[in-house]
Parts: sequence; structure tokens; C-alpha cells
Amino acid sequence: MLDWITNTVNALDYVGIALLMLLENIFPPIPSELIMPLAGFFVTRGELRFTYVVIAGVIGSILGALPWYYLGRAWGLKRIEKLADRYGKWLTLSSQEIRRSKQWFDRRGKEAACLSRLVPGVRTYISVPAGISKMPLFVFLLYSTIGTTIWVGLLTYAGYLLGANYDQIKQFLSPLSLVVIILLIAAFMIWIIKRKKTSE
Repeated sequence: MLDWITNTVNALDYVGIALLMLLENIFPPIPSELIMPLAGFFVTRGELRFTYVVIAGVIGSILGALPWYYLGRAWGLKRIEKLADRYGKWLTLSSQEIRRSKQWFDRRGKEAACLSRLVPGVRTYISVPAGISKMPLFVFLLYSTIGTTIWVGLLTYAGYLLGANYDQIKQFLSPLSLVVIILLIAAFMIWIIKRKKTSE
């Protein structure tokens, strides 16, 4: 897969980055943790410009999130759950995950659309509950773009710093992902505490 990603970026430059990030959002097994750091490595070599790399990555990522958003909006929760149960092994997604993400999204819509774009394994599928919950498209795009820009920028910068060792990016990002997950859990716990206080 790494050779294919490298050849695509070599052949198509910024368009290749956008295309790969679009595909990464539609087919999550394609990892952004390889695409953007590799692009950062090309920046190190002077073959690409950092700003344009980030813009291309964000555009591709947001375009790739839209099909999931519209799928959730058009089909609704029950049909999406059936789809996940039927094809979940290919989508790496289950109906339980869809239901939990929708429940969480209903409580933390804007924050979820933004912060979840920083969590591998969650960042793609947060578009589904956004669509199911009928979050306004502009709001979804705004907060998704903020989160995506942070994620893409970090990955690209990490690849720039690591240079030829960009394939070690997962070790670099693991602490960041852990921090984001802890923040999301903390936000959830605060919500529960506030809810209990208001019900007393």
C-alpha cells in the first residue's frame, strides 16, 4: 500500500493527496497516518509546499466525509444499522457503534464533529451520525473542517519533522490520540454530572 500511495503522490502531486484523502474517508483501511506524513516528507525534500499539502489534504478529507453524511441523512438510523450489520466486516463498523456514536453526537454535536476528526477509527464515521441527526450541512462542514485542518496539519508537520522516517508516525501520534480520547471521555462525564444535578 505504501508504494501505491507514494506513486500516486509522485504522479499527481496535490491532486493525488486530495484523491488519497478522499478515498481514505470512504474506505477507512487506507490510512491518513501514511498519506499526510508522506506528503510532509515530500515537503522536506522541497518537492511540495506545506500550505498546499495541508489544503489538498483537507479538501480531500472533507469531500470524502460528505457521502457518509448524506448516507446518514437519507437513510436514517435503522437502515444504517442494518447496513452495518450486513457489511460491517468490510466497513469495520457495527450497528452498536453507529447507535453509540449517534447518542453521543446528539449530546455533543459541534464538539463531536470537530474533535472526532482527530481520533483514528472515529474520524470517518462521525459523518454518519451527523447526517442521521440532520445537523445543518454548513455547521457540519465548518466544525469538520476545523478538526480536519488540525489533524492534517499535525500529520503533515510530523512527516516533515521525521523526514525519511515518516513511517514511524503512529508512535508520534499515539499520545495525541490518547489525549483527545481522554478529553472526549471527560466531556461526556461532565455532561452526565450536569444532567444529574439538574434532575435533582
